[in-house]
Amino acid sequence: MAAADLDTRAQIHDLVVHFYREIVFDELLGPVFGEVAEVDWATHIPKLIDYWCRVLLGHPGYDGYVLGTHQHVHALETLTVDLFDRWYSLFVASLEEGWRGPMADKAKAHAARMATVLAHRVAGIDWAAPEPGATGRIVGAPANLR
Repeated sequence: MAAADLDTRAQIHDLVVHFYREIVFDELLGPVFGEVAEVDWATHIPKLIDYWCRVLLGHPGYDGYVLGTHQHVHALETLTVDLFDRWYSLFVASLEEGWRGPMADKAKAHAARMATVLAHRVAGIDWAAPEPGATGRIVGAPANLR
C-alpha cells in the first residue's frame, strides 16, 4: 500500500498523534515536554492538529501563539541546538514513516522554517535543518537519521 499524503484532517491527526507519542518517550525531549512545559496532552494535541490543518489545508480554528509558548519554556529551561535537532529529526522520521506527497513535503518544509524561526527568536540560535543525507549533525537521533 502506498503512503498517503497529509491532505485530510484524519491524516494530519494520525501524524500529530504518532509524532508526539515519539516525543513523550524520547529521552531528550520527553522531559522538556513533560516536566518543564508540563504539557497537558488532552488539550495540546487538538491544538496541534488545528495548527497543522491551518498550515497545510488552510482550515480556520487555530488561535494559539507559538512564539509566546516557546518563550515561556525557554525561560524555564534553555532551548538548545540539540533539542531543535532532535525535534526536527523525529518530525521528519514520523512523517516519512507514513506520508508522501506535496502536503507531506510542505509539512517538512514548514517544520524546518518554524524551528529555524523559533531557534532564532526564542533562543538566539542560528539553527537550520540539516540537508537531506547530511551525517553527524543530529545529536541523539535514531541511527538512520545520523
